[in-house]
Amino acid sequence: MENFVVSARKYRPSTFASVVGQQHITTTLRNAIANHHLAHAFLFCGPRGVGKTTCARILAKTINCTNLGPDVEACNACESCLSFNNNASFNVHELDAASNNSVEDIRSLTEQVRYAPQQGKYKIYIIDEVHMLSNTAFNAFLKTLEEPPSYAIFILATTEKHKIIPTILSRCQIFDFNRIQLRDIAGHLQYIADKEGIAAEPEALDLIARKADGGLRDALSIFDLISTFGEGRRITYSSTIDNLHILDYDYYFRITDAMLEENLPQVLLVFDEILRRGFDGHNFIGGLSEHFRNLMVCKDVATLKLLEVSENVQQKYASQAKASSVSFLLSALNIASAADAQYKGSKNQRLLIELALMKMCHIYSALRPADIARQVAPAGEGDEKKKSEPGLIGGLPGDNSAAVAANPSANGNGFAGSNGNANGHTSAPQAVNTVVSPAPVSPPAMPATPKLSAFEGGIAGLRPTVSLGSFVNLKPGQFKAPESKGPESETGTETVQAAPARPRVVRPFAEADFKAVWKEYTERLAAAGNYSDSAMLADRPMRIAGNYEVTVIFNMQLSADQFSRARPELQSFMRDKLENDAIELFAEVSAHAEQPKAVYTTREKFEYLAEKYPLLLELKEKLKLEIES
Repeated sequence: MENFVVSARKYRPSTFASVVGQQHITTTLRNAIANHHLAHAFLFCGPRGVGKTTCARILAKTINCTNLGPDVEACNACESCLSFNNNASFNVHELDAASNNSVEDIRSLTEQVRYAPQQGKYKIYIIDEVHMLSNTAFNAFLKTLEEPPSYAIFILATTEKHKIIPTILSRCQIFDFNRIQLRDIAGHLQYIADKEGIAAEPEALDLIARKADGGLRDALSIFDLISTFGEGRRITYSSTIDNLHILDYDYYFRITDAMLEENLPQVLLVFDEILRRGFDGHNFIGGLSEHFRNLMVCKDVATLKLLEVSENVQQKYASQAKASSVSFLLSALNIASAADAQYKGSKNQRLLIELALMKMCHIYSALRPADIARQVAPAGEGDEKKKSEPGLIGGLPGDNSAAVAANPSANGNGFAGSNGNANGHTSAPQAVNTVVSPAPVSPPAMPATPKLSAFEGGIAGLRPTVSLGSFVNLKPGQFKAPESKGPESETGTETVQAAPARPRVVRPFAEADFKAVWKEYTERLAAAGNYSDSAMLADRPMRIAGNYEVTVIFNMQLSADQFSRARPELQSFMRDKLENDAIELFAEVSAHAEQPKAVYTTREKFEYLAEKYPLLLELKEKLKLEIES
């Protein structure tokens, strides 16, 4: 019976050109050999199974080859290459640092370095899993690694670079190996399948590559497993799914289709089928999030390259992405992420996932009222109204209260009503106290109105007359409200109902009334826990001019700055309480303001407190206390 050799060993690369997915490493090493710029110490680091030890062996064989080709590859025909291929080379020494990590092992290695090679130009020492060396072994290796003989080259390999001490790192030329791309792994697996005469479906090879997570050795081990499991030397997608116990992406397509149709029973039945097959709910919700992410990627041609799947699956994603709106995908991603974060802490994990699925099924129900309230683009007579993209409304998906409150209607049918005038303009809808049913119904015919964005629409679909950005650099008193032109004012092609102007009230007040309201405000701040502003405003000296300009006097600029931040709310409070819209508050820093007397000694502190609280004197006399000087 012929001995079986696993694919990871049988198809191990023997030249730089056969290394998979590490072209940046192999190109650099080739150039270094061709230009005779070889370093005396290399450090190969990266994840497992990406070719670190393989590249170290190829480098060791190539630099001792006596008949290098023009492509800087070993000839595999000279005496040095033949002895290396037969594991009989005296110039290449491999050390497994995981099992030889003591000081004695390193000392034995450094003793061997003293002897020059009898054949060839270099002696190469490959130390695998070098991070397993002890600190004392590292320190014993430092001097030899820093100043080795001219014929000695050290190649260190590790999966955990952070465990290597900095003094070793500084003496090495570091090469970082990447995880191998899915398409490179799948292509290499297809090459091996062709060599072995195995019929393999591309979807199955893509699935194996995805399961390997960037490690070619893991991918080859899974490949051997699936090729043995399958009958007739065939690797099919279904056999790969069954053997690796992977949740098929077809489940996610079925669930998403049911969500788009708002078919909640079908969604719950598919989820139950997934659980009965032994899959974990946490893995399911994570895979569903990735599915929604892939659909978002398919929305734009520029990001389509981020979707690393086969062409057949890519077409499925593109088809379903066209049927899904961006609002649905973002809302579903948000719900799935929340469920993923809460899964481990939930007592009823199945109910948590089912509740998330229910919310996803009703996303379109929550979005539908926003579609109704959204204005559409202007059209000529006889043109059909264009439907706008749904936008996410406030509140949880499935909760229509925010949408109904945002779209009052004069006829109580849940739609934003409008009345056309003689010029074809549309006036603002009139709010009425009518209970609106959240159930979607067909909208009544209405004149076309200009299309507004979600931020321009506001509550009743009205465009604000002044943009938010225009208020950024306004100074006090600089902004003036637009003059009213009657109950309605026209702006371009739109008609906006003007809000009734509030009459300006200027009612005289006494200084005592002003200070009483001022004290009431400071007490409210203290009750609300804002002790800093309350203390800053309490018992503050001020001047009140005849035109109701109040100047508050501070003895420090810091307090004046704090007052400036609290001024708008305080000024509004004073105007409302005193019924005087002419009140203006100003801050003034006075160098002659009375400074509080500083207290230092214990007696001075007691006298200061006793002046404010006379009961302290009575307490001192009753307890016969003495104050320290």
